Order: sequence, then C-alpha cells, then structure tokens
Amino acid sequence: MRDIPVELTKRYVEEGWWRPETLGEMLAEGLAASPDAGFHAHSEIRPYAGTFADVERTARRLAAGLAERGVGPGDVVALQLPNWMEAAAAFWASAFLGAVTVPIVHFYGRKELAHIMTTAKPKVFITTEHFGRMTFQPDLCVDVPIVGLVGGQSFDDLLADQPMAATLPADPAGPALIAFTSGTTRAPKGVIHSHQTLAFETRQLLENYPPNRGRQLTATPVGHFIGMVGAFLIPVLEGAPIDLCDVWDPGKVLKLLDAEGMSIGGGPPYFVTSLLDHPDCTEAHRSRFTTVGLGGSTVPAAVTRRLADLGMFVFRAYGSTEHPSITGSGPSAPEAKRLFTDGNPRPGVEIRLGPDGEIFSRGPDLCLGYTDDELTARCFDADGWYRTGDIGVLDDEGYLTITDRTADLIIRGGENISAIEVEDVLLTLPEVVEAVVVAAPDDRLGERVAAVLRVRAGHAMPTLERVRAHFEQAGVARQKWPEVLHEIPDGQDYPRTASGKVQKFVIRRELASDARGGIATSAKGE
Repeated sequence: MRDIPVELTKRYVEEGWWRPETLGEMLAEGLAASPDAGFHAHSEIRPYAGTFADVERTARRLAAGLAERGVGPGDVVALQLPNWMEAAAAFWASAFLGAVTVPIVHFYGRKELAHIMTTAKPKVFITTEHFGRMTFQPDLCVDVPIVGLVGGQSFDDLLADQPMAATLPADPAGPALIAFTSGTTRAPKGVIHSHQTLAFETRQLLENYPPNRGRQLTATPVGHFIGMVGAFLIPVLEGAPIDLCDVWDPGKVLKLLDAEGMSIGGGPPYFVTSLLDHPDCTEAHRSRFTTVGLGGSTVPAAVTRRLADLGMFVFRAYGSTEHPSITGSGPSAPEAKRLFTDGNPRPGVEIRLGPDGEIFSRGPDLCLGYTDDELTARCFDADGWYRTGDIGVLDDEGYLTITDRTADLIIRGGENISAIEVEDVLLTLPEVVEAVVVAAPDDRLGERVAAVLRVRAGHAMPTLERVRAHFEQAGVARQKWPEVLHEIPDGQDYPRTASGKVQKFVIRRELASDARGGIATSAKGE
C-alpha cells in the first residue's frame, strides 16, 4: 500500500473527514436508527420485500456463522452476486466481522474471476449457482475454505441460529474493501480502500444528494464499487429505502416505476437515456426524473442538454474506483457548469494538472493503493498525489473538464474496460496480425469498444459474429467484446509516431468525427 504523508493524515483527522470508526460500526449505527426502512429486491428470480431490520438479522446470522468458522477481522470475504438481498446481507456481515470485502461484478467471466481469486485469496466466497451468463465454477474455488451458494443449502448452512450481536473491532485505517477494476492493465486491478476512505466517500456523497428523494431504484451492479456504496452504505446513513433491480430491461423498469412510485436518480447516462428512448416512456415518467447525477462514464454534452431541456436538474461528476469523487457540481452551481464541465473539487480534494494536462488528485477518499506494489509505486507519489491518467483543463473558476485520457481505457456504461486486454484476445485470432482497440462514442453507453484490425494477407476480415464467439470461448465478460470492427486496407497503416507507436488519440478522434481516413468499416453491431 502507498505511504500517506503524515501531514495529510493529521489534516484529514482534524477536519473530521477520517473518523475512528469502522464500516461495521457506521452500519450498525445507521441500521439501528432506521430499522423499519423498506428493503426490496425487484427480481423475477429472487424477489424480496422486507425492512432494514430483517436484512440486518440475516446479515448478523451470517456473521455469526462465519465467526464460528474462524472468520474475523482482516480475513477476505469475496462476493459475486446480482442485486439481491443476500448481497446486502453478505456485505453487512463482512463489515460487522471487520473483514475485507471483495465485491465482484456478477458478469465477470472465468478469466477475470480466476485472476481475482488468485490475487485476493479469499477465506470466504459467496455467489450463486447460476444467473444470466454467470455460472458457478467450483474448480476456481478449490483453495477457498468457505463457499456459500445463494439459493442453495450451502448458503443457508452458513446462517447461525442466533445473530451476532457485536461488531468486531478493526483498525479504521486498515483495509476494508478491495475493488477489482479493469483499466490500463491486462488483468483487473485490485484497489484497496480503508474503513476511513469508504466512510468519508459515503458521507460526502450523501451530503450532495437532494433531500426527500423518495424511493429510487438502484440498477448499477452491487459487485461494482460505486454500486455497493450507493446501494448498501448511503441509504443506511440516510435512513432511505433500498430498492434493487437485478436485470436492466427499460420496458419492465418503466412499469416497475409506475407500480412502486419510484424514480431513477442517475448513474451512467445509459440508465437514464434508455428509459427516455423507450416507446413506453410517458410524460408522467419523465416528471419523476427531477434530479439526475451523471458519471461513471463519458457524459456527452448533448445528453446533459437534452435532459435539462426536459426540465431535469442535471449535474456531472468525475472520479474512479481509486479516487471515487474527484470533482462534481453542487446544487448551487450555474447550469453551464453542471451541464458542460465535470465540476469542481469535492470536499477535501485537491487537484493539479501536469505539463501535458494530466490530472493528479488527492483527498480523504483516495484509496490506499493497489494489490500490485509496482502499480502502486507508478501511480502514487511520496506527497500523496494520484496519477489519474486522464487529461483535462481547468477554467478560471476551478471547474474541470475531461478532454482525453493517457490510459488505454474504455468506460462503457460505467464499467472500465482495458483496451490492452481486448487487444490480447483479438491477437489470438489466426487471421489478425495487429489489433488496436479504442473507445468509440456511444449515445447510450457513453463509449463502446471499437477494434481496428490489420488482417493477415490472404485472409478475410473476421465477422463480428466470429469475434464474439471467440471472446465467449476465451471466457471474457460480454461487456468487453468489440461492438464495432474496422479494417486497415491493404497498403495502408495505422497513424504512428516516429518510433512506430500507434497514435490511438488520432484513431479515437477520427471515429468520433466519423472522418475515418484510411480506416474502412467492415462490420458493426450493438
């Protein structure tokens, strides 16, 4: 983990940003304050209706059962579950035990899961037999002492008869969560957060939420860092009901909003735009979307303008799993700042720009580093600054606008996708000589995966169907599969530097403007 300068630690403590409490203690206090708040999982497979008190009892029974099996502070508890009640119970149980939670996105495939299991070395793994494209793979868990399958007897067997009353003590400055996120590396990066960084992030996000939000549907996967914070931490502090959705189907979601009187508060742009673009969306639906916060992926200005013209209060935010809330616009920010910039620094956060415009940040919600020490050394300096890999500009009032990124990262609907990882899989196709993967703009998802291929002489350009079948066979999550293919025609080449490095920013720019130059479209799909 990175070294945090003493003066920063002192400042964060003195300002009250870092408190001497664990996540378990924070959750216990919040749950005790609102035991009757509603908890609903809207699912055709595993629906649930209850209260905070009901789910907490399940969580404390699980905590007691795990404690009987030797699980305690510092042990690693991995969770790969959809947006179900048991995901909350497992997360809360882990927090009560002072354990280190590893949330895993439910659509991660075999390749990603194998890497996470090898890196995190969990003592407990809680998942389900089957959900969508996810299937339990017992051979990846042979070294995990405790495995519980939700929906089967093995999970129920972990529940003790009597719930654990206590919250076990742990070091508030110590690890509380490891979030694996795809990025510039071939395999997902393990981002380590402490009780203090997570608790601060939870509180500062809540402070920026509009009051009296009512029931809001959470569709962001709880296996994702921000999904877990937004679903299982913020509502507990707020005393607000929790409503989960495990499958995103815009038509069904609109009916659910009608039936339950709920709204959508924001997230990646796709969650809002897919509802607005659905033929069943009515003015009554649109009137419920009063305040929309957008982040998690590139936010096109056309989208924010469209939502504002529909009467919505729209604001953008910028952050990452490493540093969740770097900038954002508060309620009092002028409309132009909310719609067309990524906001100004959040409480306690500092940013600076390098000579090339690269953004460096530090703040109370910045992670402790990575599970990979070499990666930690590259991305954090001795003064506590984090190298984001993003390029931006600051206006005279301190508002930041992201203009580019130095990292080969695609943010599709809020999920980070490593271009290098996708390129590696493409290069295992026998007909592909060279593969360059970049982010292409997408009105629904912010960005999508575009692959520009140079094909071996005498071979045909692979179809999109062949590429998808190849990625499925390789065990790669569907979200990472190329959605658009382009071909470099014979006699032409990628734009390159004098040293031969492909200039990806040129390709991204050409795709964004639809000025393809020497790049010819071969296949296209959604």
